Amino acid sequence: MSVTFTSDRHERVEPGARLQAGDRELVVASARRHRDRWLVRFEGVDDRTAAEVLRGCVLTATPLPSAPAGGELWVHEVVGAEVRTRDDEVLGTVTAVEANPAHDLLVLDDGALVPAVFVVGHGRDHGRAVIVVDLPPGLLDVNRRP
Repeated sequence: MSVTFTSDRHERVEPGARLQAGDRELVVASARRHRDRWLVRFEGVDDRTAAEVLRGCVLTATPLPSAPAGGELWVHEVVGAEVRTRDDEVLGTVTAVEANPAHDLLVLDDGALVPAVFVVGHGRDHGRAVIVVDLPPGLLDVNRRP
């Protein structure tokens, strides 16, 4: 089956790696890169019908990895987080993280692109992940997709 990753931890597709699809555990039998995706074969998913059941599933690593060093965030912690300024102005919600040669970009729900270098904090507010940014004036005006 074809899998798109939001992780840079390629050991998650090594044979024997365990991934979770809801309450179902999947064990990687084999995997190889194909363009911007991975072609992964899971133990017990031996035909097209079995693979179709998994279509659209979000796979998570089991067990969840330990927190990254240096106050970094995992992509799965960032996607869905609310982005706010230091003054608590809500800018939007992160829908994706795009790799970029200078700095990864947080893609907000309104199309704005926020370079990760401007992230100054993160936490939780009423159970929701929050990313705090300190942006130069006008950045969102020029960094917005149509």
